[in-house]
Amino acid sequence: MDIHAVLADKQVTAKAKVETLSKMLLDGDLTLADVIEAARSSTGSDKATCIEAIEFATKARPEIASLVCLKFVTDALLDKAPRVKWESAKVIGNIAHVYPDKLDKAIGNLLTNSEFPGTVVRWSTAYALGEIVKLKMRRNKDLIPAVEAIVRREEDNAIKKIYQAALKQVADSSGS
Repeated sequence: MDIHAVLADKQVTAKAKVETLSKMLLDGDLTLADVIEAARSSTGSDKATCIEAIEFATKARPEIASLVCLKFVTDALLDKAPRVKWESAKVIGNIAHVYPDKLDKAIGNLLTNSEFPGTVVRWSTAYALGEIVKLKMRRNKDLIPAVEAIVRREEDNAIKKIYQAALKQVADSSGS
C-alpha cells in the first residue's frame, strides 16, 4: 500500500492512518522524503496526518529526521491549520537534539506560536521550546528570558508547567 492509498481511504480513521504511515516509515516501507512530499502536496487533514506520522516516527527514532524534515516542519509551524502547527512543533521537540545548531528559524516560529489562541498549539510549542532550552546551548542567553516572559503571560497552568520544568532542569544542571 502506498501513502496516497492510505490517505485516500475514507473507511480508515485519521488515527489509524497515522499509525499505518508511521509504522511504514519506521519499517522502511516508506521514506521520510515520501511522507514530506505527500504532506507538501496535501492540505488540511491529510497534511496534518503526514506530519503526525513523522511525529510518531521521530518520537521512536529521532535520528531518522533529515535537515529537509526540520526545514519542512519549521515552515509548517506557520501553516493556518492548528493541527499542522501542533504536530510540527512536536516533531521539532523530538528532533531538536539531532540538529541543535539548525534551530534558529524554528525557535522564531515557535515563539510566534506561543501566542496562538489555541491551547494545543501552545502546549506543543511549550514542549518544543522546553526541549530546545534543555539543550543548554549558547542561545539560551536569549531564549531563557523569552521563555520566562511566556510563563508570565501564559494563563494555562498545564502549559506553564511544561516551561517551568524545562527551566528548572536547566537551572538544576547548571548549579544555579
